[in-house]
This record gives sequence, C-alpha cells and structure tokens, in this order.
Amino acid sequence: MSDFTLYNYYRSSTSYRVRIALNFKKIPYDYKAVHLLNNGGEQHSPEYRKINPIGGVPALVHQGKVISQSRAIIEYLDMIHPEPKLLPSSAYEKALVNQLCDNINCEIHPLQNLRVMKSLEQKFAATPAQKDEWIQFWNREGLSACEKILQTTAGRYCLGDQLTMADLFVVPHLFSANRFKVDLSPYPYLLRINEECLKLEEFQLAHPHRQPDTPAELRA
Repeated sequence: MSDFTLYNYYRSSTSYRVRIALNFKKIPYDYKAVHLLNNGGEQHSPEYRKINPIGGVPALVHQGKVISQSRAIIEYLDMIHPEPKLLPSSAYEKALVNQLCDNINCEIHPLQNLRVMKSLEQKFAATPAQKDEWIQFWNREGLSACEKILQTTAGRYCLGDQLTMADLFVVPHLFSANRFKVDLSPYPYLLRINEECLKLEEFQLAHPHRQPDTPAELRA
C-alpha cells in the first residue's frame, strides 16, 4: 500500500502525464483504473464523483488529500518531491514551460476530449469524418504555435537539455494525436522531442500500452 493512489485510464493523455511525473520522481503509487467507456463511463459513478466531483481523470489521493487536474497534480508533486525538478527556478523559463503546457492543455486537449466529442455527435449530429476534421483543425492550430516556440527554446527537450513539465505534456498529446490521425510531419521539433523522451524508462513505463487496464490486444 502506497501513500499515493492514482485514479486514471490507460489511454487518457492527462493520466499519462501524471504517470510520467510519478515515475520521474520515483514515487510508488497504487493504480486505480477508471474506465471512461464501460457502463456509460465509470467516471460518472457516484463513488468516483465523491473522489473527483467533475468526474474526470486523473485524480491523485495522497494521505487522504484529493487533487484532480494533471497540471495541479504535477505542480503538487514538484513541491513535495522537489528533486528532480520538473519546473525551472527561473521565472522566465518557468513561464515558457507553462506557456507550452497551456498551449496543449487549454488550446487543444479540451476540444478533443471525450465529452466534447460526445456533445458534437449527440447535439449537433456530427459524423465521424466531421469529428476528425474538428480534431485535426484544433491540433494544427495548437501544435503550430508549440512548434514556433520550440524553435527558440528546444534542445534535447522542450527547454534545452532539461526535462520539464512541458515534455510531460507533449509526449502524451502526440500519442493522442496519432490516435486521431493528425498529420504530425509539419512539426519536426515536436517529433524529435517525442523521440528523445520515449528513450527514457520513465516515459516507457507510463505508456498507455503498458498499464494494468490496457486491453490485451494493445498491450506492449
């Protein structure tokens, strides 16, 4: 039994971010799967809503305290386990990291998550092709902005050769973008950073295809 329990879903990109952070900081945790599709979505159950009222994943429980939203969780982990750091000490560099995270977390991810896709289908009769077009458009907008920023900030990772929270947002998002058939060829900086990060054990162990709730046909 660990002091940390992570409620998450294997292919949720936000859950993937937190798994990487926990691995990076070598924090053991108990894995609790919340299947977003079974029985209408386990995130809607009264039991889970007591843990996370908004019903999303991930949610981290640490010594009885509950934190939801991946960015809040990662910043919390960085404060209570400051080494190795995921946020720079420099105010400007920290702002750059947060800017890259928000480009993904605010400008792309919410527009392609499960609730939005269901709403487009149920309320606006969007076809699968129209949903794909929607996702691909918002990815082009957000990823193009990230790519331009990285042209001035990137080294091996998003911020020079220092692994930061920005890398924890980029890699899971590109995994999702591939799922949605987004053309990533216009983003060489993002692709190179993704490739570098996936060489690291912390990222490999957090991969959606290596989780307890990964379906057998996808398991790596």
